[in-house]
Amino acid sequence: MKTQTSPANIGSTPAELNLSLTALRYIVAVDTHRNFVRAAEACGVTQPTLSAGIRSIETALDVSIFDRGAHPVRPTALGEKIIAQARVTLHNASMLHELVAAEKGDEGGEASMGIIPTIAPYILPGLFQRMHSDHPGVHLRVSEMRTKFIIEKLLSAEIDMAILATPLEQKGLLEIPLYYEKFAAYISPADELYALSEIPADSLASDRLWILEEGHCLRSQVFNFCHSHRRTHTEYQAGSIDTLVRIVDTNGGYTVIPELHTAFLSEEQRRNLRPIVRRTDAASAASTPSVAGTSLAAPQSDIPGQSIAPDCPTCIPVREVSLVIREDYVRERLLNVIAGCIKHIVPEEMLDSRLKRFAIKL
Repeated sequence: MKTQTSPANIGSTPAELNLSLTALRYIVAVDTHRNFVRAAEACGVTQPTLSAGIRSIETALDVSIFDRGAHPVRPTALGEKIIAQARVTLHNASMLHELVAAEKGDEGGEASMGIIPTIAPYILPGLFQRMHSDHPGVHLRVSEMRTKFIIEKLLSAEIDMAILATPLEQKGLLEIPLYYEKFAAYISPADELYALSEIPADSLASDRLWILEEGHCLRSQVFNFCHSHRRTHTEYQAGSIDTLVRIVDTNGGYTVIPELHTAFLSEEQRRNLRPIVRRTDAASAASTPSVAGTSLAAPQSDIPGQSIAPDCPTCIPVREVSLVIREDYVRERLLNVIAGCIKHIVPEEMLDSRLKRFAIKL
């Protein structure tokens, strides 16, 4: 008897047909919570239901996804790969719904965002305020994390978007520049550099420089334009620029802060700020007018998030800050909602010129 093949079965195996999106959500939930009970609660089902769903995938694929003897429970080596693909599959499935919602002009729903610690304090308060007042239908979940982990979570579809320093030049990700931010030196009045009106970047000797710990992109950006990778003062082992400022106030030396942080300083502390210029001679730097940081966005340096203009000796170092998404992201309307909020938070002169004039088109 001849077996008929339906269109639904072409190119598929029985195992693939048994993998439901619901069961994929179950394995992702267990990976997230590392506990079957908490994962079941998060999914709104009983533990037996969740366990049965996971067993159905393991049976279909003939593998063990989780090491149930471990405490807390953890994925097997192959299970980690399966879970990573499950996250991407769930993300792609959700994009079908978002595609339809976008066509209908519906900007509501949920979105998850990552943001680096050296940008979060300046963007998040205003972003939450704008989203709550102007876009109450959008539930935005934001997690603060370092660049390395943001990239990992974007690629695995654990978050939808991120705001961080670019360029990243990471395959699979799309960068949408939002604004360009200058750096300023915050100098103790007791330091010899305090007498200068402008600070040549390569005069920021590392033996008096207070800087963030390894892993912060701002650290790499600072060392890049200071041309220094030597050991610095005792490093502050956290992500707070505000604390670095207080350390300088108490211990002397100097630190480097983003332009938007200056709004957090007292009037007295602002007297300690000096613009940074890429110049090797302090006297000539003091006699040369500053160049607006927004005009120096390209060319790019080899350090993520650092933009310089090597042919301009008096150029001010700036960092490019972008909205980053996966290349397959489709929620164009939501991206424009976020970008619109940024336009009200960041001074106009810092905004990317294209963002001022055009809407984001995917």
